[in-house]
Amino acid sequence: MEKRLLTLIAISLVILPSFGQVLPRMVPVPAGAFMMGSDGSGFGYDEAPAHEVTISRDYRMSATEITNLQYEQFDPEHRRFRGKGGFSKGDHEAVTFVSYKDATAYCKWLSRKTGKHYRLPTEAEWEYACKAGTTTPFSTGENIPESMQRHQQTERDQVPVSLEVGLDEPNPFGLQGMHGGVEEWCRDWYGEYSGKKRTNPGGPSKGIFRVTRGGSHNTPVEYLRSANRSAAMPDDMHAQIGFRVVETSMKPRTYKSKAKKSLLESNVTQKRASWEKLPSGKPLWIKPIPFVVPPIDNTPFYSHNHQPAITWCPNGDLLAIWFSTVKENGREMVVLGSRMRKGSDSWDPASLFFKVPDRNMTGCSLLLFEDGTIMHVNGVANSGDWKELAMVTRFSKDNGRTWSAPTFAEAEHEVRHQVIAGPIIYSDGTVIQQCDAGPGGEDGTSFHLSTDGGKTWEDTGATIPGIHAGVVELKDGTLMAFARGNSIDGQMPVSFSSDKGKTWTSMASGFPPISSGQRLVLKRLDEGPIMLATFRENGMTIHLSYDEGKTWPVRKLLTDGSGIETAGGAWTGDFTMDSGHAEPKGYFACTQTPDGVIHLISSRLHYRFNLSWIKE
Repeated sequence: MEKRLLTLIAISLVILPSFGQVLPRMVPVPAGAFMMGSDGSGFGYDEAPAHEVTISRDYRMSATEITNLQYEQFDPEHRRFRGKGGFSKGDHEAVTFVSYKDATAYCKWLSRKTGKHYRLPTEAEWEYACKAGTTTPFSTGENIPESMQRHQQTERDQVPVSLEVGLDEPNPFGLQGMHGGVEEWCRDWYGEYSGKKRTNPGGPSKGIFRVTRGGSHNTPVEYLRSANRSAAMPDDMHAQIGFRVVETSMKPRTYKSKAKKSLLESNVTQKRASWEKLPSGKPLWIKPIPFVVPPIDNTPFYSHNHQPAITWCPNGDLLAIWFSTVKENGREMVVLGSRMRKGSDSWDPASLFFKVPDRNMTGCSLLLFEDGTIMHVNGVANSGDWKELAMVTRFSKDNGRTWSAPTFAEAEHEVRHQVIAGPIIYSDGTVIQQCDAGPGGEDGTSFHLSTDGGKTWEDTGATIPGIHAGVVELKDGTLMAFARGNSIDGQMPVSFSSDKGKTWTSMASGFPPISSGQRLVLKRLDEGPIMLATFRENGMTIHLSYDEGKTWPVRKLLTDGSGIETAGGAWTGDFTMDSGHAEPKGYFACTQTPDGVIHLISSRLHYRFNLSWIKE
């Protein structure tokens, strides 16, 4: 106990007599050169190419992460975050729930108080200091010792651990806690490496995300490597991000990033499409094709592709997005996208659509507004599992070619934020976005409202039975929703709300319940009837209601009976589509183009048909 107290005094409690503040202890880092990055193997694709970097001047770095006691000298009100989620309770634990803006504000305050130049480290300064002359994955060798690990695995409920600083063995430069503890904000915008030799690099001159480094507690050890790169939205704050500081007057050299256009962004016409309606009463059915097509560039693409969303674009293209991952609770998860261009009969190979580096990205939706703006809503986790998600929104006014910077729709990483495809615009213009209310199969669905076109959002606070809900507005303004799980009397639950989702009444629907690997679609067709696409004993089945959901007289198996053998992807696997069987599983998403064609996608396949075919 005595040794531990002496360590804390030596490492963390440096007091400046002139104003009585607790300051971080700084250690010298000598100038030098190193190989930044790695070969990009595993999930480290953004660490390549490795390239030579020179740090031309000595600098000083705080020996540990900034602590609660140190940070609260600047912001006493931050004390309210101590212990949130079970983390960082004590004076000498790493401060958490600090945004990039908060961290830079602390640096400016410290500079004013001391008359010295403090700032966040650049990404290069951080990696150089972490490696400290080593070339192994960790400064400690091929792995890090158990004594330095803080529950290095992904859990649905994160396991509280001590974030007390100054207890790890120092690296060769005398720095502690560089591997794990909490991620640490860096000064740089996140961008691709060019492979060029650089001196005192400061990252791209502009960007969307700010780099974080070092990994954190409750994170697999591979994300704690010296070269591993993470990033976050600058306003993000949670129990896995903190920071340390450097003292230097050296100004980093930023550079213009020449981002390559992806296939998704290339040759996107801005000419508004004209749509020719199909002849009245003529049935349309087109053999299903895959919309999940492996990329032809270096886009990360994994074995599990799932949970799509789809919209048509004003230029006539179809745009589909989905997640690609190895594990559904993996940090490697990316959101990919593809186009079916107007006049084409196939989908482009996949491109990267949206990714916050090293964050789980579960749940996405797309919504087309009347003025041609497309809204994208996505979940962003603080780590790997999808239990604790924030909601972010982006907008495109050019058919999905470019997108606005993501902003938080709901910034807290918590339950009720797993986005579901199929948001709707209520008759008064309110946007209604449904989300899973928790990570479990029986956690129900929550509803989030925006009255300003998706700029700001409010959780109604209500939860209906069943996850992955589809929702429609009935002619009298009532909302109707069907969902998966939480069966009532052995049947799928149906719920009704007369106050835009604030309160609900639920009952048995008369439809069989659906379960794992299945997600329904509930959609009002342009012709008027409500379509429910769900699963029955023989697979995908379409139902139609002409009386606002009271009765469903039309029921049709989604097959042409031709005996097609195909693969459904994700949890579906291979299946045969014949006269008595359709796809047995899949996550549905749907859009109807102005020509009347219904485009229904499952986890891998794209189905095209029209109302006349359903009624045939």
